[in-house]
Amino acid sequence: MDDPLRVIALTDGVFLRREALECGYDDKTIARRVRGGEWHRVRHGAYCFGDTWRTSTPDERHLLLARAVLRTTPGPVALSHTTALLAHGVAVWGADLSRVHVTRLDTGAARREKDVVHHVAACSDDDVETVGDVPVLGVARSVVETATVTGLESALVSADSALHLEKTERDELRRTFAGMTHRPGAQKIHVVLHHMDGRSESPGETRAAYLFWRHGLPRPARQHAVRDASGRVVARVDFAWHEHGVFGEFDGRVKYGRYLRPWELPGDAVFREKQREDLVRELTGYRFVRLVWADLEHPEQTAARVRAVLARLAA
Repeated sequence: MDDPLRVIALTDGVFLRREALECGYDDKTIARRVRGGEWHRVRHGAYCFGDTWRTSTPDERHLLLARAVLRTTPGPVALSHTTALLAHGVAVWGADLSRVHVTRLDTGAARREKDVVHHVAACSDDDVETVGDVPVLGVARSVVETATVTGLESALVSADSALHLEKTERDELRRTFAGMTHRPGAQKIHVVLHHMDGRSESPGETRAAYLFWRHGLPRPARQHAVRDASGRVVARVDFAWHEHGVFGEFDGRVKYGRYLRPWELPGDAVFREKQREDLVRELTGYRFVRLVWADLEHPEQTAARVRAVLARLAA
């Protein structure tokens, strides 16, 4: 590791223009390295190495931007809203990742920049946590505040994820909301608190459940355990409409990857899933309806398909 900037970037993933100048680079060299892809400009005055940027996911790129914002923003701030949730490892869906959210911890004014939104709200010392070495608002507060600035579906994804990961509890979310009923967009949170379910194992499952509710489908049981004659649990299904004899499964690539054994190919996991489904059918006589990511982008058609299956099996 000959480049001293690599050492600097070990902490935050980013380095500043002034640090590059201190290491002997000039502005022409910086510009040349950015053009050549060796470095990537994260925001004005902040960079990361090109290989870091290229191998990062959208969520990771957002957190690199957040680090750059923290290092270049005067005055004390803490990551908040969707940015705080990502820092805590909570799932975020449908958010604008081109902008970092921070809440000011001083008397600074609320404002928007190209890549950062500055919020102003009362914060006590107890509201601010440290993740790594980064100041971040707590999970419950961040879930509730995110719901005020995103759509209902997005807010449910984060609430379900936070509950599933045991980063917060339902009562904590309710208490937090009770102190924020005056916020613009707070009415949305009533719906989130009613429908949030920590049994969702992925954003896809949350979005599927939201689709069922939004389009007036019967509310299914969640994470239903299927047992054999001896009482042993042989499978767990995402959704169950017992009165219709139908199981629902959301099939995302994340799920197959999660159950992939070290020596297996993805096709092996798919084959095992097929065997599992056949066994469940034999034990219960239920029919399966499956949803994939593409189905969630066409909610009306998907709801009609599921409704038709439920009606057919109930007849």
